[in-house]
Amino acid sequence: MTRTHDSTAPGLPGYSPDSSPFVDEALDAGGSAALIYREMFTALEGADLAALGRAVQEQVDSVGAEFGSGPTRQPFPVDAVPRVVDGSEWDALAAGAGQRVRALNAFIADVYGDRRIVTEGVMPARVLEAADHLDAGMAGAPPIGVARAPMAGLDVVRGADGSLQVLEDNLRTPSGITYLAAAREALDNALPLPAPSGRRSLADSFTAMRSCIDDARGDLEGEVVLLSDGPSNSAWYEHQTLAARLGLPLITPDALHAEAGHLNAAIDGEEVRLAVIYRRMDEDRLVGLDGNATTLGLMVGDARRAGNVAFVDDFGTGVGDDKLVHGYVEDMVRFYLGQEPLLRSVPTFDLEREGALEEVVSRIDEMVIKPRTGHGGKGIVVCAHAQREDVEAAVAAITAHPDRYVAQPMVSISRHPTVIDGRLAPRHVDLRVFVFTDAEGEHVVPGGLTRVALGEGALVVNSSQQGGGKDTWVVD
Repeated sequence: MTRTHDSTAPGLPGYSPDSSPFVDEALDAGGSAALIYREMFTALEGADLAALGRAVQEQVDSVGAEFGSGPTRQPFPVDAVPRVVDGSEWDALAAGAGQRVRALNAFIADVYGDRRIVTEGVMPARVLEAADHLDAGMAGAPPIGVARAPMAGLDVVRGADGSLQVLEDNLRTPSGITYLAAAREALDNALPLPAPSGRRSLADSFTAMRSCIDDARGDLEGEVVLLSDGPSNSAWYEHQTLAARLGLPLITPDALHAEAGHLNAAIDGEEVRLAVIYRRMDEDRLVGLDGNATTLGLMVGDARRAGNVAFVDDFGTGVGDDKLVHGYVEDMVRFYLGQEPLLRSVPTFDLEREGALEEVVSRIDEMVIKPRTGHGGKGIVVCAHAQREDVEAAVAAITAHPDRYVAQPMVSISRHPTVIDGRLAPRHVDLRVFVFTDAEGEHVVPGGLTRVALGEGALVVNSSQQGGGKDTWVVD
C-alpha cells in the first residue's frame, strides 16, 4: 500500500516528504510516524540534527571505517537515524533469505557437478555458459565444507506495494558486516535515547561467521587465514577488522607457497600448512576467461582441486551473482528444494527469450538496464531518470548484444528519513541481508546494513556511487 504524509503528524520533527509513490519506512499508512518509530522521533524532536550527525560520523571515523582504494578511499558515511524493522516482518524476511541462499548453494554445487538444472530444462544452457564468474577450473572439484558460499549478502528493496523483494544476490565476497557493526556502535553512543529493550543483538554475528569458516575445515589439518589483496582492495578496512574480530591471521597472496598439492603460508616468520582460507580477494577464478589459469589459480588450483584446502567463499561462487542467473533463483528454490519461494525476486527479463527484447524496448521508460557483469552499480541505466541520449544508447546496446544485459522494471524503492544539511529529508534505501551457513543451517544477521543513496532522488545506494549506511534495528 502506498503511504501518504500528513505534515501535522505527531513526532516528525520538520520531516515533510513530498507526495510520491514511494513507501516511507518511518510512516504508517495514514502518514503519521509508524508505531515502532514514535519513541525515536519524540527523542529527536528539538535535537540539533547537524550536531548529532557529526557526532555519529566522528565515532565511525574514529574506528577507521573507510571504503575505496588509493585516491578514492574515503570515510564510510553513516546516517544518524536508524531504520527500525518489526520483529515479525524480519522473521518472514529471514526465513525467505535462508531458503534462497540454500537454493543458491545447491545451484553452485550443481553448476560444477552434473548441471541437472540445464539437463532438466529449468535453465537454458546459454544462460549458464555465459554467466559472469563461471570458473572452468572448478569443474569436478570435490565439494568441501557445508556450502560453496557460506557467506552471502542479499540486496533487498521495498516497492510501492510495500512488499520486500531481492534486487541482487551477492555470493562472491559480500561486504558490509563491519560497517554495520561500526554504525551500531556509533549510534548507541550518540543517539539521545537508549536502545529499545526488544532490539535484537548483533553479538552473535561474528561468532556465526567464524562458525561457518570453521565448518569448512572438515577433516583438514592446518591453519585458518583471511586472504586479502591488501590496501588496494576497496574493502581493506573490512578485511583488517574481520581478521581481528575473527582471530585470523591476515595475509596477502605473496605469503602463499604451494607444496606437494598443499598450500603453506609464511605467518610471523613461520611456514605453516593451511586448511581453510577465507577469501576476500577480488580475484575469484582459477581459470580466466581466456582459458588459462589465473595467477592465483596457478598457485592454489592444484590444492583446491585435490581437496587439500577449503576456501570460504569458494572459487566460482560468483556464478550465483550473475544478473541473469538472478532471474532464475525462484525456479532454483522449486527445483532444488521442492518449495515455493518465500521471498520474491525483482522480475528480470532474459533478453534472448522470445519476445522479451521487444517488450523491454516498448516499455523502455519503465526499465532499468544492467550489464550482466560487474558490481557496485556501474553501467546501470535507470531509464526514467536518464538523459534521452543515454536511454537511446542503452536500447542500441541491448539490441546489439541482448546476451550481455538484463532489464528489470524500475522499482519505486522505499525512502527513509535521513539527516541532510541538519534536517530530516527522505532518501532511498535498500537492505543488505547477511546469511551465514554452517552445519546447523543458515544464520541471518538480525537487521543487516541499510544502505542509503545520499543524493536527492538518487536510486543507487552503493558506496562506490556515493552511498552511505544506516544501522538497522529489529525490534520485537
